[in-house]
Amino acid sequence: MTAAPQRSGDSRGSAGRALDVVTLGEAMLRLAAPPGEALEAASRFDVHAAGAEANVAVTLARLGFRAGWVSKVVDDPFGRRVAGEVRRHGVDLAALIWSPGGRTGLFFIEQGASPRGVSVYYDRAGSACSTMAPEDVNWAYVHDARWAHLTGITPALSDACARTTARAIHEAKTAGVRVSFDVNHRRKLWTADRARATLAPMLDGVDLVTAAEEDAREVFRLDGNARDLAARLRALCHAGAAVITAGPAGAYLAGADGVHHEPALAGEVVDPIGRGDALAAGLLWGALDGDLRAGLRYGVALAALTQTYRGDIGWITRQEVLGALTDRDRETRR
Repeated sequence: MTAAPQRSGDSRGSAGRALDVVTLGEAMLRLAAPPGEALEAASRFDVHAAGAEANVAVTLARLGFRAGWVSKVVDDPFGRRVAGEVRRHGVDLAALIWSPGGRTGLFFIEQGASPRGVSVYYDRAGSACSTMAPEDVNWAYVHDARWAHLTGITPALSDACARTTARAIHEAKTAGVRVSFDVNHRRKLWTADRARATLAPMLDGVDLVTAAEEDAREVFRLDGNARDLAARLRALCHAGAAVITAGPAGAYLAGADGVHHEPALAGEVVDPIGRGDALAAGLLWGALDGDLRAGLRYGVALAALTQTYRGDIGWITRQEVLGALTDRDRETRR
């Protein structure tokens, strides 16, 4: 495999840190029935590794950043398949926790045309990652990153994972590592009330919090339009910045200098899953370069490009992102 291109400057990154971003969370095997076929009738499946935090790490590695992923995987063919797919894109797995037993989580996708849409079915209860406890993690690895990225999926898996997520945020803050958190509410894993009770204390004072418009309303009981939600989410979490994603309406970034809007980038949809993770990666790209508003632009472009690929991960380069934005700007100037 050809290694991902490295960023210019000190090979250990800003402030002598070895990684630009470390993510922590579960990756599973995704089994998708062919488009238009029902799961109960499918005779074959497309198989990919996928998981929100791993998706973000892969996208950043493909963009040339030093990305690491922390998780707990089984040392069997399925766990090695997941790890191998993440590693092939240049993600560092030095802190991966290998379990001698357990199971790899699965999820199944049924892809129907409108009005059926896409349905997701999980088979992940009791997975190896759901047993990941704070004492399993090499926290020195997290300390050696510029940013740590987490999501609300991991604490929904188990009490152990909730404690591990909270510890990750504490360890990052203590070590001067900035924290990005994507709420990523999964209704099939927990209720909005439980999510709010668990996440609210974790999110206090994070550097960047991201939520879908419906998640901000449902989980945190916020109201208003998407622009209002971004400002209110930032205030609720005492966050450095907050982003609300609003589907076809694009995304809104609330920071110290007000709220900024970036319209969605139009394009065909081959597979909608993974767009939110791509947007999160774009935000981190901008954050690492010191420009979150640019990160919002990168994020909407990455989301549009990712949906043109089968699977959660887009095989996207930095040049493709910049090219997509240039093309849109040209159309706007006509």
